Amino acid sequence: MPVAEVGAVVLDCADPRALAGFYAGLLGGTIEGEGDWVDLRVPGGPVLAFQETPGHVPPRWPSPDHSQQFHLDLTVEDLDAAEKEVLALGAKRLDAEDRSRSFRVYADPAGHPFCLCAC
Repeated sequence: MPVAEVGAVVLDCADPRALAGFYAGLLGGTIEGEGDWVDLRVPGGPVLAFQETPGHVPPRWPSPDHSQQFHLDLTVEDLDAAEKEVLALGAKRLDAEDRSRSFRVYADPAGHPFCLCAC
């Protein structure tokens, strides 16, 4: 029997509501809360929580001197279609040039890396 289960994945950021909106556009779900803590309740998945962190400095990818801090692997059916959507939502490409791979790396609007995976 496990000791614990995932209650939430928490991301530090400068603007919790805005980053929750980005992930709601990507994953669906319901945004709850205001101020320095906002939850995104995703159907069938863990809660994503966004915590305001004054002076937030985004991770740099790839950089051994600046840890990723965390990243999400998000499974999609069509990498090209999903890429178009995440870029429209405000994501930035980090490593998406190799179109033969089954994954591509992006950053959310606060700089957190995440992968779209056709796995």
